[in-house]
Amino acid sequence: METTKSMRRARQRRSHSSSQFRYQSSQVELTPLPLLKDAPVAELHDLFCKKLQQCCVLFDFLDCVADLKGKEIKRAALNELVESVATSRGVLIEPLYPEAIKMISVNIFRTLPPSENPEFDPEEDEPTLEASWPHLQLVYEFFLRFLESPDFQPSMAKRYVDQKFVLQLLELFDSEDPREREYLKTILHRVYGKLLGLRAYIRKQINNIFLRFIYETEHFNGVAELLEILGSIINGFALPLKSEHKQFLVRVLIPLHTAKSLSIFHAQLAYCVVQFMEKDATVTEYIIRGLLKYWPKTCTQKEVMFLGEIEEILDVIEPSQFMRIQEPLFKQIAACISSPHFQVAERALYFWNNEYILSLIEENCQVILPLVFATLYRVSKEHWNQTIVSLIYNVLKTFMEMNSKLFDDLTASYKVEKQKTKSFFRRCLFHYPSHCISRCKYVSLRSSFGHGSHHNSSLNLKIVDTRGK
Repeated sequence: METTKSMRRARQRRSHSSSQFRYQSSQVELTPLPLLKDAPVAELHDLFCKKLQQCCVLFDFLDCVADLKGKEIKRAALNELVESVATSRGVLIEPLYPEAIKMISVNIFRTLPPSENPEFDPEEDEPTLEASWPHLQLVYEFFLRFLESPDFQPSMAKRYVDQKFVLQLLELFDSEDPREREYLKTILHRVYGKLLGLRAYIRKQINNIFLRFIYETEHFNGVAELLEILGSIINGFALPLKSEHKQFLVRVLIPLHTAKSLSIFHAQLAYCVVQFMEKDATVTEYIIRGLLKYWPKTCTQKEVMFLGEIEEILDVIEPSQFMRIQEPLFKQIAACISSPHFQVAERALYFWNNEYILSLIEENCQVILPLVFATLYRVSKEHWNQTIVSLIYNVLKTFMEMNSKLFDDLTASYKVEKQKTKSFFRRCLFHYPSHCISRCKYVSLRSSFGHGSHHNSSLNLKIVDTRGK
């Protein structure tokens, strides 16, 4: 009984290792056709069409030994079609377009199988590779050569490569097989470039895929590839940017930073964000404030990624835009410097190694130094990691060279406030004897001393006595 169950489970797992469930049960017997290179010119198009039809037959690749002859005939035919489209001129005539798109559709469009591992982690687990790849790869190669052929006519192709076709193509980006997603990325980019009427539709559907990923499924294998396509699309946007494009940035690209799997596609996402900035500097404030809004609270790995992206943004930011966001930004950077996780603190301190960022800090030293001084001074005395302490000393030295008077004023002010805190705490201890303090629930010391600012601070010590409770 147990053996039967395990065999059934094994069969179920095996059936999911390929998405080609639609192979013909009563297989058509394939017979080799004459080679295209040997065909007379008058018969070439007819033979090309027959080979396209022959390649519409699907095979079961789960059974390694079934239909070996038919599989080889189809593989050879696909190789011929690829070579012919890539090297010959005058092959793609109008009657072949519907046959070519039909052959492509029959082979690539299918229901993707559920993952063999329900808890599949792209960073840790090996993906399930498509069993029918020996044929599928050649079909994708043919499609790519078809789109790139000098004979390709968009006016003819648009009758068959329509919105329904594009939607099915986009659904395939969820394939676990990275080889398939790589082909799909290149093909969709070519479709976007050649079929102008589909551009808005493609952008809209990518937008929908991302929104479902963010707010519903939290799973889609092809996010990185779609972002890579978007990177080149954004680069080609006309100026001024349409409101549609700005909305996509604010409502889709920025919220994508909240994804648990951010590390898989962060490089492509950051590239898209920077492309938007380089296109239109006025979106800078939206981007920075959006990143600060979604800043990770508990995941240090994501914090390091955010800091890396912020540095990429600051590398291309305009000085006027920097002034608009410097205060909230450097408050967050100060919080990162005080992080007990040394990689977060280290990544934040590396900003001072960037020459352009350093020049922006120097121009705005009067604003930035008071925001970070107290944190730098305190962490330099308290941090457990010697590397962080050394980096902070370098930053403090840099600030001292930038504006020695301001640095001295902040140092003096910080020491005065610290002394006030100690004195006030001693007075409170004098009024509350130690045996009372020991029975207190908590001692809360709060100071409004704001990162080295010059104004008088109001210091409150709250001691909650629980003796009567």
